[in-house]
Amino acid sequence: QVSELVQFLLVKDQKKIPIKRADMLKNVIREYKDAYSEIVNKAGRTLQEVFGLQLVEIDTKRHTYILINNLPRAKGEYLCREKEKEKMGLLLVILSFIFMKGNSVKDSALWEFLNLLRVYPGKQHRVFGDVRKLVMEEFVRQKYLEITPIPLTDPPEFKYQWGPRAEKETSKKEVLKFVAKIQGKDPTFWASQYSEAEA
Repeated sequence: QVSELVQFLLVKDQKKIPIKRADMLKNVIREYKDAYSEIVNKAGRTLQEVFGLQLVEIDTKRHTYILINNLPRAKGEYLCREKEKEKMGLLLVILSFIFMKGNSVKDSALWEFLNLLRVYPGKQHRVFGDVRKLVMEEFVRQKYLEITPIPLTDPPEFKYQWGPRAEKETSKKEVLKFVAKIQGKDPTFWASQYSEAEA
């Protein structure tokens, strides 16, 4: 059961979709549900020792898990497989923008910012494909971003914040370092973000 669960989790993680306890029970653990926590703990240990991945529960009400990469990261290398690098680069830029703007941004501000980078929602991008779909669906489904409707807006507006996976896989400190590197400034240049990142 343990090795079957490890494989199941690795396959699910390829798409970076959070894994529900119900799916683990239904697809892998089945009649061994009394030994659920033991099987999950052992699978967690195997993932940690063999793959350097950590099984983390991100939602205790809905019992949802993700795998996060906790191998020591090379400087500037971002948690991912080769073809995902560009997407993760874009994600890091979006997370940086949200953090620098006070941890929450309206969708209109986000699209405006991406336009400056010549990434246009609604246009096919050579690397990212449909950018709006990537941001609003994929990054949200993977729990990197959270999107919340802003009440009483017509047409409807949304705000973006960091999702639980972003909180676990990176930190505000890392993101501030990244921004500082791009801007060629010291992280302390942004006093309020700096004190929040150090907190």
